[in-house]
Amino acid sequence: MINEKNLEKTKKLIKNQTGLIIVKAQDYNYNRKILDYGKFDVLLSPEDNSLNDKLKQLNSGLDHIMAKTAAKRGIAIGVDLSEILKLEKMEKANRLSRIKSNIASARKANCKIIVLNYKDKKDVFNLLISLGASTKQATEAVPQ
Repeated sequence: MINEKNLEKTKKLIKNQTGLIIVKAQDYNYNRKILDYGKFDVLLSPEDNSLNDKLKQLNSGLDHIMAKTAAKRGIAIGVDLSEILKLEKMEKANRLSRIKSNIASARKANCKIIVLNYKDKKDVFNLLISLGASTKQATEAVPQ
């Protein structure tokens, strides 16, 4: 997993890695540029750095343009369940609502979703269905 804030260093790390390449999402501009670069497999937790919410609107870290770009380049949006389990109740509720918004954007753009660090496949499937994912998305989200 690449967790680098500098875009150029991230691109160099992507070129040097093999196998499944996971890039940890940073701020909005970073995520947009790295999705345009597109030589990796998973953008992990774009909802994590969404701290500038509006009064009646959540900033989920993924908009329809980024979802279309990810779908076109074959990049999946990753959700890390171990991070969510460590949060307090209110933070967990906010994170799940942002994930719900990201799932809706990914569903409209036909972008894949991948869930990492889970214990039971059936529970993850049911969680994704309750957050608004299609059955196709939910079955593809849990790697075999």
